[in-house]
Amino acid sequence: MQPYAPNWTHVTEFVIVGFAGVHEARPLFFTLFLTMYLFTLVENLAIIVVVALDHRLRRPMYFFLTHLSCLEIWYTSVTVPKMLAGFIGVGGGKNISYAGCLSQLFIFTFLGATECFLLAAMAYDRYVAICMPLRYAALVSWGACVRLAAACWLAGLLTPVLPIYLMSQLTFCGPNVIDHFFCDASPLLALSCSDVTLKETTDFLVSLAVLLASSTVISVSYGNIVWTLLHIHSAAERRKAFSTCAAHLTVVSLFYGTLFFMYVRTKVASSVNFNKVVSVFYSIVTPMLNPLIYSLRNREVKGALGRALSLRSWKGQQ
Repeated sequence: MQPYAPNWTHVTEFVIVGFAGVHEARPLFFTLFLTMYLFTLVENLAIIVVVALDHRLRRPMYFFLTHLSCLEIWYTSVTVPKMLAGFIGVGGGKNISYAGCLSQLFIFTFLGATECFLLAAMAYDRYVAICMPLRYAALVSWGACVRLAAACWLAGLLTPVLPIYLMSQLTFCGPNVIDHFFCDASPLLALSCSDVTLKETTDFLVSLAVLLASSTVISVSYGNIVWTLLHIHSAAERRKAFSTCAAHLTVVSLFYGTLFFMYVRTKVASSVNFNKVVSVFYSIVTPMLNPLIYSLRNREVKGALGRALSLRSWKGQQ
């Protein structure tokens, strides 16, 4: 928090520093992040198209996967284009308006929370499929899937309402340089000349509630899955059952590991640059890796991608 001075003017625009210490390597970083962003778009769009076109994948698990892929596209698009513009100084470069900054933070938080809830819904789907296969069609019907997905998006949308409202009540009257590559809460709070105690406490409690609620569903689901697998006598059947949730478990581990570190950590002093690296991992790297994980660890998705590519090649030869 910055101390308030009567002669300071209220900030109407922020400057996003980004990766200020890489001046000579800016073209390299621009190319790297642009490649990762485009790769993320292509991968997730491929998942959406393949699931939509292949009737074998029209099942609840892949219904949630398409929602996750749509979310990943928006999630990276909230921050990466502005960061790329900052590297080359186009489209306003590193400048962002006060309203634009709060909007970016709202959408980023909304999508991040929604991803937590969607991953929990996918864990529940795997739990019912493995632990209660005879009741799967009744418990995870298409109507139930639609309602569950809608609940995830609604809960995610409501998550940032109070934190962003409290942020909008703070006064920014001093330095306007955000030492990050997007408008995250922590660097913004460091620029406020108001008392941020209530805002920090609210952020912590909201983040903790979202992470604990979703991770509890995931933990209970996988606890029951492991218990069920241990009672399957056939090793082949155990491997087959576990293979259906291995990709999801890998994605959960990557996403939740970085989120718990970033948003539910104590106030031990940490390097700003290290926090930026962690932010890059969960906001850029993870959305890029998720489709790869699902396509490499899931035989059905690999098969559908193979059929789609084979059909395209066959049509190209006609």
